[in-house]
Amino acid sequence: QVQLVESGGGLVQAGDSLRLSCAASGGTFSSYTMAWFRHAPGKQRELVATITSRGSTNYAESVKGRFTISRGNAQRMVYVQMNSLKPEDTAVYYCNAALKTGPVGPWREYWGQGTQVTVSS
Repeated sequence: QVQLVESGGGLVQAGDSLRLSCAASGGTFSSYTMAWFRHAPGKQRELVATITSRGSTNYAESVKGRFTISRGNAQRMVYVQMNSLKPEDTAVYYCNAALKTGPVGPWREYWGQGTQVTVSS
């Protein structure tokens, strides 16, 4: 019931910056916890950053201090500003929306198609 579309990826040099955007449709956007994940070939999918419906944020230690997640509920958008990019940040970045179904029930999760970020040395 939620559709997510990422944009903003590209090829950059180490030390450069990128801002990724995720546009959401369907559902009640303001109720969802939003997140960015990334998946590099041969590596596990990694949670990069989350932002709750109240605006609380969390970051992976590997990106803390360099990446900033934000959301605009009126625009139904979530962003991640990525600064001081490193080659190890190279991955496909995915937007994620999650909503708890009940006190004991599971989370419903929705995923975008991904956008490629490549950081050269």
